[in-house]
Amino acid sequence: MSNGMETKPESHKLIFEKEGVYLHTNAKRSNQDTTIPGFIRIVERDGEPSLEWSPFEEDVRNAPAVFYTKKDGDGGEEETKFDQGYEPDWAVISTVKKERREECPPVRETGQWGSFSLPLSELYSLRRARFSLGRNFLVLTTRGGDPLPPLHFHRGGTRELLKAMQRYIRLAPSPLDGRLFLAYPHDSGALSQSFDELHLFDDASSDLVSRFIQDPYETTFGGFSKVTNFFRGALRPPESPLSNRLPQDAHSPRLADEEPGFELINCGAELGLRPEVKRGKPLDNWDQFLDSDGCVTDPQRVKELVFRGGIVPSLRKEVWKFLLGFYPWKSTTMEREEILRVKTDEYFRMKVQWKSVTEEQELRNSLFRGYRSLIERDVNRTDRHNSFFSGNENPGLALLHDVLMTYCMYNFDLGYVQGMSDLLSPLLFVTQNEVESFWCLTGFMDLVHQNFEESQEAMKQQLLQLSLLLRALDPELCDYLDSQDSGSLCFCFRWLLIWFKREFSFEDILSLWEVMWTRLPCENFHLLMACSILESQKKELIGSNHDFNSILKHINELTMKLDLQSVLCGAEAIYLQLANCKELPVKVQEVLGLFVPLSSSEESPDSEPRDTDALLIHSEARGATACQQYNGQSPQCPRPTYP
Repeated sequence: MSNGMETKPESHKLIFEKEGVYLHTNAKRSNQDTTIPGFIRIVERDGEPSLEWSPFEEDVRNAPAVFYTKKDGDGGEEETKFDQGYEPDWAVISTVKKERREECPPVRETGQWGSFSLPLSELYSLRRARFSLGRNFLVLTTRGGDPLPPLHFHRGGTRELLKAMQRYIRLAPSPLDGRLFLAYPHDSGALSQSFDELHLFDDASSDLVSRFIQDPYETTFGGFSKVTNFFRGALRPPESPLSNRLPQDAHSPRLADEEPGFELINCGAELGLRPEVKRGKPLDNWDQFLDSDGCVTDPQRVKELVFRGGIVPSLRKEVWKFLLGFYPWKSTTMEREEILRVKTDEYFRMKVQWKSVTEEQELRNSLFRGYRSLIERDVNRTDRHNSFFSGNENPGLALLHDVLMTYCMYNFDLGYVQGMSDLLSPLLFVTQNEVESFWCLTGFMDLVHQNFEESQEAMKQQLLQLSLLLRALDPELCDYLDSQDSGSLCFCFRWLLIWFKREFSFEDILSLWEVMWTRLPCENFHLLMACSILESQKKELIGSNHDFNSILKHINELTMKLDLQSVLCGAEAIYLQLANCKELPVKVQEVLGLFVPLSSSEESPDSEPRDTDALLIHSEARGATACQQYNGQSPQCPRPTYP
């Protein structure tokens, strides 16, 4: 007899299953005790989908099964679910309640695991990444912030898993980490509305997860330029009783405006009038700078002319090779012929290396296979509007592919990262030579390779430096952006990453890049370019009372609408204005390359500690000298300014 209540049998439906998924309990020790093979599944139990993992072995039935449930206010204990030898950089400080089960003993310290089940409604984020050997793994974090050990997909399958998950949840890329995705239910109105308003994706019918699966970097690549810490409330970790009491984990995600090392700069001094700047004529006579041996007689003068006016198209192919380091400035004609011979041999040796990789070898090298796949995909969508790359059988596409593949062999640690094809296409268009475009690319990458490193530390640093410059230039604009949660300037990410490649026309980019390759008047001229653009939009941003979303939308819609010559004049004028300021903060001077510490010869061991006046006088003199040299007023550079 029953007690009048019938217990309905639990119904479940298998949606997805993949074997060969290893649970890694300790990243510092990799052995049979810390790496457990198993299955990953998506299972509907009474209509609720869950992500489940279980080991292969049948004899683990007695091992603890870990279940996660929604926090319902009941008691529960917090506990670490794996050996802290693994230090997750994705962990979120928070709390989670573990369902009490009479039959489940505590997790053992040995790291042995039974199955776990995580309702998809309780998934807060996932991070898709790789270890050094190239194996894909997923890291899951619950809405309570409780971290799970990484799941290694030794036989692939992350893409298929994400496809299955998109039936139940949406995944939004974090603007702070291109590999971090935050989970939302399909009925998340605020998220969908914001995406629709910002037109973040070219294909409105394409689901975000589908975009991510096809092209994770490109999805965030476009989104990052339009979104900074968007929907800040949604992107912050879930609130918990511990969130205000525990210090933030050094490895946990950090909002852009909380980056360490940020210093609020208020200039506190009159900058003075901004000088009027005009562009000069392009370099149109190359032979006048070559002596009888073909050596460039005045490289500095060449750079000045290029900076002030660019290069006529007919000379670009030759001069670019000097600007990008393929040829030394002091090399003779005969020496350059020998350099070209040696570099040609070296290029084709590297090309043969990847050309000789067999299909069987490639199957065992997932990293190489991944590079090739990304390159093939990007080649088919890079500057296809340009006649040099248009059409399906265009030989320019083959050259683009081969040069990028060869660069992977040249710099296998960096390999290929999406965005690099944008850097190569103008080089290939101008040189129209496979070998020369490759070595010009290596020179260009020497300047910007840090932009493409996975840590993104260089990009964060550049955004901080941009904030410093803008704060010194226009505190009012900075205050307004801060008031609208846009002070992190992350919408400038794409500008800095590929040097405005997608903001100006193809022809304008040829002119802009040759100017920036001169490294005049300072190495951070690209940041001054960004300041010039932002200041040109100040009246629109503040006058129209733009809010957070409309600021992002407005900045993104500037693409192909900016006048390059006006932006260049504005950037140069900003530099001169700042360099002439007598009380410019040291941090800003450092960004502009104006600050040089006092040398040991200027300070004896017995002297008193440096005071701010001495530093100011020293930096003042440095700035004045820089401006004089830049304007052609020093003996080393007796050149006139613009006509």
